[in-house]
Amino acid sequence: MDDEGAAARAGGRLPGDPVPDPGLGLGDETPPVPPSGPPPRRRAGRTFVHALPVLLIVVAILYDIFTPRYFTAGPLYTAAPLVAAPLYSRRGTALTGVAVVVAVIGLQLGKGVIHYVDSLTELITIATVAVLAVLVNGMVRRSSERLVSVREIAEAAQRAVLPQPAERIAGFEIAVCYEAAQADAFIGGDLYAVQDSARGVRLIVGDVRGKGMGAVAAVAVVIGAFREAAEQEATLEAVAQRLERALAREGTRRDGLDAFEGFTTAVLAELPHGDGTVRIVNRGHPPPLLLHGDGTLGPLPAHESALPLGMGELGVWPDRAEEVAFPGGATLLLYTDGLTEARDAKGEFYDPQARLAGRVFPHPATLLDTLAEDVRRHSGGGMADDMALLAVRRPRRADHDHCDEP
Repeated sequence: MDDEGAAARAGGRLPGDPVPDPGLGLGDETPPVPPSGPPPRRRAGRTFVHALPVLLIVVAILYDIFTPRYFTAGPLYTAAPLVAAPLYSRRGTALTGVAVVVAVIGLQLGKGVIHYVDSLTELITIATVAVLAVLVNGMVRRSSERLVSVREIAEAAQRAVLPQPAERIAGFEIAVCYEAAQADAFIGGDLYAVQDSARGVRLIVGDVRGKGMGAVAAVAVVIGAFREAAEQEATLEAVAQRLERALAREGTRRDGLDAFEGFTTAVLAELPHGDGTVRIVNRGHPPPLLLHGDGTLGPLPAHESALPLGMGELGVWPDRAEEVAFPGGATLLLYTDGLTEARDAKGEFYDPQARLAGRVFPHPATLLDTLAEDVRRHSGGGMADDMALLAVRRPRRADHDHCDEP
């Protein structure tokens, strides 16, 4: 099975993947199916742009036909192959240039002005621009190929650093989503990971301060340390301390201001096997939301404040995991501040608690698809920060038994 199939089974998706419009109705009714392809207005705009070189030629010919012999539509002729260069194939661009040159020669012969110096100069200019348009087309195509290669490399890095978890781990249903604020970016400073262990399924969602490759490097450090600690450490508190030490070591390798101010907000969760509870350690991160099967929900704030990971030199407080009930049919939602800091046109922040209240989702993937589409609508598609979402659902006993049937 290919990677895309694995991602689909995991209920997660990569930035740039199409997201079904889940609608905004309450309850667990079947969401409306959105029309395939781009919106009609966008399709019409693309069609017009694609037809623009032909329209320029037609308008230029009509202009030359219905105006006096010494009037010329030279600028329209030169524009046609240049517009075609980034839109058409090399053959299409060349044919556009040939059509322009043939049209100019035919019209000049019809007007009887082809032997004039001005007309000959115009013809040479248009022919030169047509040749240059073919060269420009080749450069654009090579740039597009390099862009595709870069995107493929970025996607591979995304899967390597933040791999998609399995759809079901130790009986829990899992889904993840990553939305990068920067166009065409696949990974930034947000992170998530899921790791099964002898003491339960352990999760982390975090946000590294800063941007660029430094943040990506810190993400890799945190994820690597978490996976190792999640299997080895006896308690969730010890896992948090291992991450603290890993970031401290990373900080010593950095130069400049970031060596002193680098930190990572994170929330860690532990779902013990066969126990209807969840244990949480919050290190300066937005509190998770617990969505119950009846549509009620509420945040799980930390009762004792704690510094983000990587700020241990400012003070030492022992981590204390807080335990709450996690009944069957409930879903735990962990997220980064890219969700709550998304603003609409009026500057109002997105409130996931208010937007999700009263709603029931049959699967974590449905919840994340709905949430991602809703916040995209709220912000008009212009998110200010990356957003990572992780949802885990504890199936009801009846659902679990049904899944175990042969």
